[in-house]
Amino acid sequence: MSPTPYLELEGVAAHLGERRVFDNLSLRLNLGEHAVVLGPNGAGKSALVKLISREIYPVVQQDSSLRLFGDRTVNLWQLRQRIGLVSSDLERLYNPRVCANDVVLSGCFGSVGIGRSQTPTPAMQQRVAELMDQLGLLELAEERFGHLSEGQRRRLLIARASVHKPDVLVLDEPTNALDLKARHQLLELMRQLSCGGTTLLLVTHQIEAVIPEIQRCVMLKAGQLMADGPCDQVLTSPNLSALFETPLQLLSANGYRQVLPG
Repeated sequence: MSPTPYLELEGVAAHLGERRVFDNLSLRLNLGEHAVVLGPNGAGKSALVKLISREIYPVVQQDSSLRLFGDRTVNLWQLRQRIGLVSSDLERLYNPRVCANDVVLSGCFGSVGIGRSQTPTPAMQQRVAELMDQLGLLELAEERFGHLSEGQRRRLLIARASVHKPDVLVLDEPTNALDLKARHQLLELMRQLSCGGTTLLLVTHQIEAVIPEIQRCVMLKAGQLMADGPCDQVLTSPNLSALFETPLQLLSANGYRQVLPG
């Protein structure tokens, strides 16, 4: 059976603010295939995430298309139920005074925070409690978001993104600003999520964040697809050196990878 795509880009051009990020990008990402989009700052990673979440739209032009789950037109509410997103942009949107429980609960409504007109159902409350328990966050339920560590906030946003049991979980630079302990805890959580039936899309510039379960590597450089294929074939010292424009040596141990100066 052929794989089922959740994202199909054909000859896409797109802008991020005033900057034209993509001119002719074609890419297909499939359900059930954990993948990493790897590239330096300015490569177009953030723009790709925003195309997936429909925060930006491609330039309308002939022979160009963007499909999500096979459709050109997307209901945003339905999309938020099928694709969970964790990003630093989302983290910055939250009021630091909101309690941790309400951060996760807001995912049920696809909102940032809980509005006066939004009344959580018992089923929603139960789902949130279950997720926070699974992710070791239950004791933090009443803590203010701004009082939590970076690692706790990141796990909280993963819980928020998981409330609808999405088909795809997009993790945009999830290990940024984490200390070693928090980073290792998050990587272990990612490994657990990868075995739970949700397709992971990791978007990062950090090789160390690529967990062993990631099967495919897409390298982006200056808005262009530089390489795409199985991690074992694409993640090499020459490719990484070309991608980041600096000599690099790739080391591997226990399924993880690390880079040293070449």
